[in-house]
Amino acid sequence: MTVLLVLGGLGLALILLSLVLGDVLDGALDALAGDVFSTAVIGAFVSAFGFGGAIAEGVGLPLPLSLGVGAGAGVLFGWIAVWLTRLVKDGGSDGTPTADDLVGRDGTVTSAIPADGFGSVRVLLGGHVVRVNARAAAPLEAGTAVHVTSILSPTAVTVAPTWGDLPAPDAPRPLD
Repeated sequence: MTVLLVLGGLGLALILLSLVLGDVLDGALDALAGDVFSTAVIGAFVSAFGFGGAIAEGVGLPLPLSLGVGAGAGVLFGWIAVWLTRLVKDGGSDGTPTADDLVGRDGTVTSAIPADGFGSVRVLLGGHVVRVNARAAAPLEAGTAVHVTSILSPTAVTVAPTWGDLPAPDAPRPLD
């Protein structure tokens, strides 16, 4: 049983080593394809083999049967480690947001937009607040809710007020 417990401890140490330093066996097992022979998977197999066999022997099973239980536990935990490794490696991430991603987003005017100039707007993009220069067809006051309609440059957009902020059709219009 002591040998099996030592194997379990060595497997745990190998798993911890792979968590801290990464795949330390990278390159050593290149002849074997895939993620099946990574440090984490080998550590999971050895650890589950050792502890599973020790538990089986501790409940009174003979050594050959305990080794079989340990091997089964090792294969199961090794497979789980392969699955988790592939899940992490294949998990996509969103690309870096660009100015083109602002089109169609709603925002708020942070500094007034004059008739023939630029102001600034704040837009939520990918969970981040982005502040860009903005131009509009008509002057807009700070605090106005806007919708980004096009991109002028990587740091400037055109905006229009959202529907709720448009004047009512019968409201008096400013004279030109």
